[in-house]
Amino acid sequence: MSAALSGATLDVGRPVPDDGGRPRRARRTKPRNTLTPGAGLGLGIAMLWFSLLVLVPLSAIVASAAAGGWANYVNVLTDPQTWNALKLTVSQAALVTVINVVMGTIIAWVLVRDRFPGKAIMNVIIDIPFALPTVVAGLVLLALYGPNSPIGVHWAFTQKSVALALAFVTLPFVVRAVQPVLEELDADVEEAAASLGARRSTIFRRIILPSLVPAITAGAALSFARAISEYGSLVLLSGNRPNETEVASVRMLSFIENGSYASAAAVASIMLAVALFVIVVLDIVQRRVSRRG
Repeated sequence: MSAALSGATLDVGRPVPDDGGRPRRARRTKPRNTLTPGAGLGLGIAMLWFSLLVLVPLSAIVASAAAGGWANYVNVLTDPQTWNALKLTVSQAALVTVINVVMGTIIAWVLVRDRFPGKAIMNVIIDIPFALPTVVAGLVLLALYGPNSPIGVHWAFTQKSVALALAFVTLPFVVRAVQPVLEELDADVEEAAASLGARRSTIFRRIILPSLVPAITAGAALSFARAISEYGSLVLLSGNRPNETEVASVRMLSFIENGSYASAAAVASIMLAVALFVIVVLDIVQRRVSRRG
């Protein structure tokens, strides 16, 4: 009896023979990247629209800048006024992005995890920089922080006004990127970790932060890209002083007004390269932090 049972036992590591005594082969599945006719049509329409709105204009800017050759880039970068405008724009955009990462995450945390009077109103006010024209935002900030400031803070026409205007127009990006991720996090996992003796700092670093990093980096990338291209809110607030408060967008406008389109395209292509570089760096940081988490 035992011999019969042992003979009937199947080896788990061997393939089960079919009716012909041959081992069964795994079925081949179609590759997932195969597009159906409808999906192919949708992809074609999307790429056409994306090309008309983004790829073709960007290619035109790069082509216009390249028409002047490397000498055009050298002349633009060696010009003290242009170099100071680029340096001010990138430095203030980076500073504001760091501030937005910290403050935006805190604001999103408060809106999701806390309950307080006026929470719904605060949630609506966060989106005002999206809806408010940037020129109007500059006018409001000038009235509040200008020479006749009602609160005694006179930051208009200084480099602080550049950071202030950029912080105003880029505030919602990190908040709106982090908020839905926080709402989807499972609180039971945090409670289980706390019941096992994990500290709050450990829970945040090992459980919450890895889930938030992709949203934070996405919001930071949008914030930086928006900041280096800002123009409207700075026209009135910064004063556009050469070598002091003039930003890259204003410098490009002065090139266009003087008929130097190649120089304006060169500045635009430089800012585009800086934005792409920052986006790639943030993506690398996001991947490394997620793996360590």
